[in-house]
Amino acid sequence: MGFLIRVLVNAMLRPILMILSLPLEIVTLGLFTLVINGLLFWFVGGLHVGLIVNGFWAAFWGAIATGIISWVLSLLTRPFEGQRT
Repeated sequence: MGFLIRVLVNAMLRPILMILSLPLEIVTLGLFTLVINGLLFWFVGGLHVGLIVNGFWAAFWGAIATGIISWVLSLLTRPFEGQRT
């Protein structure tokens, strides 16, 4: 249940937060995205829907871990594109 809520929160709130924080995104060269992801992770943990998050830093590292796992899974599940001759 927590994963589904996290997906919905990311789909609805993340674009709004990215637009509102655009100046910070530019100044930090996109690293502020990590803070936004951590805040959203923390917010979903605060909704008590099966995801327990003990503070901002736990949410920050949880968001990074989730992003890395998602990236690795996308690499493993995409079709193999061999060289064409």
